[in-house]
Amino acid sequence: MKKTIFVVDDNSTNLLAANEALEKQYRVMTLPSAAKMFAFLEKIKPDLILLDIEMPEIDGFEALKQLKSNNSYADIPVVFLTSHSDTEIEVKGFQLGAIDFITKPFSEPVLINRIKTHLNVDMLIHERTAQLQAKTEELQRLHHSMIFGFADMIESRDEKTGGHVERTATYVKLLINAMIARQLYPDEIKELDLELLISSARLHDIGKIAISDAILNKPGKLTDEEYAIMKTHTTEGERIIERIVSRTGEVELFNNAKMFVSSHHERWDGNGYPYGLKGMEIPIQGRIMAIADVYDALISERPYKKAFTTEEAFNIIKTDSGTHFDPAIVDVFCDMREQFETIISQ
Repeated sequence: MKKTIFVVDDNSTNLLAANEALEKQYRVMTLPSAAKMFAFLEKIKPDLILLDIEMPEIDGFEALKQLKSNNSYADIPVVFLTSHSDTEIEVKGFQLGAIDFITKPFSEPVLINRIKTHLNVDMLIHERTAQLQAKTEELQRLHHSMIFGFADMIESRDEKTGGHVERTATYVKLLINAMIARQLYPDEIKELDLELLISSARLHDIGKIAISDAILNKPGKLTDEEYAIMKTHTTEGERIIERIVSRTGEVELFNNAKMFVSSHHERWDGNGYPYGLKGMEIPIQGRIMAIADVYDALISERPYKKAFTTEEAFNIIKTDSGTHFDPAIVDVFCDMREQFETIISQ
C-alpha cells in the first residue's frame, strides 16, 4: 500500500511539481494552506508532511507548533519547504521539530531520495519502538510473575492468613489512589512507580518464610520469646530481598518491596520495630501498609481471636491516629470506609 504524503504550499506551481514528482510512488495530497491541511488531518493521517514556511494566515512554523502540540499528529515527520537558505530559519525549524529542509525550486531526484530516506528511518523507528514496547511488556509480565510467585509462597506458609496478601495489596491501591486525588504527599508519591508499588505490596510479609512453622502457625497466643522471633520477619525479609537483588540485579523492581518489608511495623510515635523510626522518617510504603495490614488483621478471624467488625476496626485505627498511624493517611482511610467494607464482603 502506498504511503501518504501531504504537500502544503500556497504556490500552485510548487504543488503541481511535487505531485508530478511523487505520484508514481506515493499517494499525494496537495493542499494550498495549513488550514486545509488540518481539515484533512481529521480524516487522513499522512506518513509525512512537506510543509511550506511562508504562507498567509498560518505560516509553516505556526502550523508545526500546532501539529506537535496535538498527540494525534505529533509523531508525523515534517519536512520544511523553503526558498531561503538561512541558518537562523533552519535552527528554529529543527527546534520546533522539523526533520529536514528542502530548498525550492526542488530537484525531483533530491526530493524523492530525501523523502524515501526519512520514511525508511521513520518506519525503522516505529518498528524498533514496537519491539521495545513488546520487550518492556514481556519484562513487566516477568516481574509480576516473580512477585506473584513469592506472594503465593508467603500465603502457603502462613495457614492463618488466607487472602491477606491480596487484600492488603488492594487496600494499598485504594489508599494510594485516594492520596493522589487529594494531593497528599505529592513529592513522595511522584517518585514512585505506582504499578510496581502496588504489586510489591504483596511481598510485605516475605520474611515469614524464615519463621518456623511452630511459631508461624501456632494456634494460640505467642509467648514473649516467640513474639520476639516473629518480629524478626521484617529484618529477615530485608535480607531475603537483598539476596534476590544481588542475584538478579533488579534493584528498581524490589525497592518498594524492601520498603514495605522493613517498615510496615514501624509506628508514627517511634515505638514500632525493627528500627524505631518516627513520623516522616518512616517510608511512605510503610505508613500506608501499616494501616492496610492492621485493618485486615483486625477484621480477620484467627485461632486466638474472633474477627472485629469493620466498625470496630475503623474505630481502633482512628483512635491510634497520630500514635501508631500517620494521621493524614488515617483521614483518607476513614473517608473510604465504604470501599474498604466492599472488599471484605466480596
